[in-house]
Amino acid sequence: MQFTSPQFKENSAGALVDPQLQKALKNVEKGFVEKRAMAAAAMPEFDALRDRGRDIKNHTLEHLDLYLDVYEKKVTASGGIVHWAESAEDARQIILKICQSVNAKTVTKGKSMITEEINLNEFLESQGIEPVETDLGEYIIQLRGEHPSHIIAPAVHLNKEQVEADFRRVHTHLDANRDLSEPVSLLAEARAVLRKRYFQADVGITGANFLIAETGSSVIVTNEGNGDMTQTLGKVHVVVASIEKMVPTLEDCSQILRILARSATGQDMSVYTTFSTGPKRAEDPDGPDQYHVVLLDNGRTSMLGTEFQDMLRCIRCGACINHCPVYHAIGGHAYGSVYPGPMGAVLTPSLFGIDQSAHLPNASTFCGRCESVCPMRIPLPKMMRNWREREFERHLTPATARYGLGVWAFFAKRPKLYRAASSLGMRALSILGGARHRIRSLPLATGWTKYRDLPAPEGGTFVQQWAARQAAKQED
Repeated sequence: MQFTSPQFKENSAGALVDPQLQKALKNVEKGFVEKRAMAAAAMPEFDALRDRGRDIKNHTLEHLDLYLDVYEKKVTASGGIVHWAESAEDARQIILKICQSVNAKTVTKGKSMITEEINLNEFLESQGIEPVETDLGEYIIQLRGEHPSHIIAPAVHLNKEQVEADFRRVHTHLDANRDLSEPVSLLAEARAVLRKRYFQADVGITGANFLIAETGSSVIVTNEGNGDMTQTLGKVHVVVASIEKMVPTLEDCSQILRILARSATGQDMSVYTTFSTGPKRAEDPDGPDQYHVVLLDNGRTSMLGTEFQDMLRCIRCGACINHCPVYHAIGGHAYGSVYPGPMGAVLTPSLFGIDQSAHLPNASTFCGRCESVCPMRIPLPKMMRNWREREFERHLTPATARYGLGVWAFFAKRPKLYRAASSLGMRALSILGGARHRIRSLPLATGWTKYRDLPAPEGGTFVQQWAARQAAKQED
């Protein structure tokens, strides 16, 4: 996808005045937040499982080299092949060679954010290979030439009428007078169109929610069954996964699965949870002749041992995105990256550099909702603050903000001067606020007042009010 994180402010401004997008975004909170709360409340051990999931991932990351080595040996023993990709370009070239080895002209794909991260679709098309997205949401946005706006609901930014228009525009071989007024008719049409593509494709490409070192298995979690058809009907199954998807054992995987779907969609379990271990065996009725796993680093190892290592616990449930008030206001495309919302505000600078994505960790109210619902207990606000510190240290913060903080620090180090200046400032702002107690324009605060009024302070400063309350208590 085109990386537009440096234009985050411009992207956001456009999103805020897009009436269709604003209407669609209301479905995010309605469709995910309440369901997640109900699913968590119905499981008494939910928080204990969150603690266990955090500990499993922490242990795995501390011994990641060991588990990666064990995993490769298990995959090889089952007849599969593991490929190591340090960068996105390495991964693309590996996948291209696999496709060319079987003269593939068409590949089917399950939903995979990693393949979005490496821009696989665009690359395959440039090499004369047609990628066909088989997840309904991914298929819809592929028809539109777009990229996902959400990591589990790629087309959440669209409404039914837009999807119907796209189906009529693309599916010209079907009856022009067919009824597409109901969502079920749209689903049936997509299923019928896609079904033959599974049999045309020589290669099926999926991501992986988990990789299991104990068995050499890859795990995908879906609600449509398209992933199963993608990985079993072609000659070749290619799994593309980043290295932090590793867990040690089947038992570890099963424990995290109990909180994955509940955190993502409010389901007890997803409709399909599929474990794949190697290619088809002689006694198997179906399955691929070849099984390949492309393990991608793409900046992950540079996060190990740093203040951002906790981000590698992420299981891509989307709970932080679903509960983020900033995402609710602007949607996913405004972030200009594969990963939107709070998790994207931490992961994108880690993968692509803070110089290219400094706006993202600043796009947060620090309300803490993201951390409170994260099944892996990832301290997202803390890491966003860490990125803000990195931004400040490298002088990427606007000069006015840096100088402003410098002035504040000067006064903060001198308490008497600070109290005098804050008291004077309070009185001045109160006068500017007038009877409405609102300030419409203020020098050095145009970033705020350009879009909204600034509430004028009323009463004394915090220190003055605190002193007054303490004095009143002593009198009592």
